[in-house]
Amino acid sequence: MAYWLLKTEPSEFSIDDLEALGSKTEPWDGIRNYQARNIMRDKIKVGDKALIYHSSCKDVGAVGTAEVVENAYPDPAQFNPKSKYYDPKSNRDNPRWVCVGVKFLSKFDNIVALKQIKSTPALAEMVLVKQGRLSVQPVTAKEWKVINQMAKG
Repeated sequence: MAYWLLKTEPSEFSIDDLEALGSKTEPWDGIRNYQARNIMRDKIKVGDKALIYHSSCKDVGAVGTAEVVENAYPDPAQFNPKSKYYDPKSNRDNPRWVCVGVKFLSKFDNIVALKQIKSTPALAEMVLVKQGRLSVQPVTAKEWKVINQMAKG
């Protein structure tokens, strides 16, 4: 099992939206960065765990967890001309973009803010700290444990 951080803008899709789905699977779609796509396509597997991270909002930080329940598959939005994630250069025989299926695991009692993460020595080497803008990124088992402990207050 591996650990990941998945960024989302809560105005688009939040931890509350994921929680409201219960045990239903949600496609983690709309990823349009090749490095993030490659991680989802080549590394993320069923059974992996993910930190859900709210970005581009007032309270930026880790807000909960999810489990990967479907391996990478073509992101259907890339083929839909009405979608903001439409990619006219992608084709069904060789799709450019993928998504993975996730389901809700937990919502943190306390948001683990980016400021807290950056000021925690045990998290100094975290990809989030070193390469912050990547929307899908690896998390070590140690980082996973530290962030989950921080979320408990």
